Amino acid sequence: MAKKIAFTKMQGAGNDYIYVNTLLYRIDDPAAAAVKWSAPHFGIGSDGLVLIGRPTDSETADYSMHIYNADGSEAMMCGNASRCIGKYLYEKGMTMKTTIRLETLSGVKILKLHVGDDNKVRSVTVDMLEPRLQVPEQYTGATVIGPDDSLRPQLADKEGVFVSMGNPHFVNFVRDVREIEIEKEGKALEHHAAFPQRCNIEFAQVVGKDQLRTRVWERGSGITMACGTGACATAVAAALRGLTSRNVDILMDGGTLHIEWNANDNHVYMTGPAAFVFDGEIEE
Repeated sequence: MAKKIAFTKMQGAGNDYIYVNTLLYRIDDPAAAAVKWSAPHFGIGSDGLVLIGRPTDSETADYSMHIYNADGSEAMMCGNASRCIGKYLYEKGMTMKTTIRLETLSGVKILKLHVGDDNKVRSVTVDMLEPRLQVPEQYTGATVIGPDDSLRPQLADKEGVFVSMGNPHFVNFVRDVREIEIEKEGKALEHHAAFPQRCNIEFAQVVGKDQLRTRVWERGSGITMACGTGACATAVAAALRGLTSRNVDILMDGGTLHIEWNANDNHVYMTGPAAFVFDGEIEE
């Protein structure tokens, strides 16, 4: 008899994942489950699968997060998913803390929950730690920071910036994001030879004072409604280019995230919503 797994579907600015409490349910093959369950029409439909569990080091973290994209690849970190986990843990009664330390593959992230009078989590601020601007050794395509035509096939009028937020992002500033063929150009850049481990791709347009309209091609998932680490990378890239201040609103397909790149500690702070969609059961 097939084992049934209880899950919760949640979304943060439209970035939707399937969440499973692995303290209660063991997932034997999370990569295969992510592919099967994320499929539209035939599965639950999502951007991927998030597993909530015990941390490896319980002295520095309260809980852990492992995230698998819709294609089964494991991601290092997801800002939107981390906010959803904060809401999940608090509103499901797994913690009474309003500051939670979450272990991820890119380090321990601190979640600050903003709770209303009704004891519901209204929004979450995540300390995303410091951005890394050096191109990692595994990305062998010369210098990725700054304009490099070899990295921008069919994007000769755009300027890209490489930023790592624990996972890799290549941010392209464009005149009008509506003119970009996201699937075509995002896919080409994700799989470019300069990114042997592939890369998340952002296309951003300045639309107002400290406001950026951004669309995302997410590594392993394709077009997504939002990307928390992508919003952080976009904010850092825009500040480096002198296009905005260090406090910006990132307007994505699924909603708006506020990003602060703090000048004192060099950390990036992301604030945004998290919401339950529905609970259910599915066979593994």
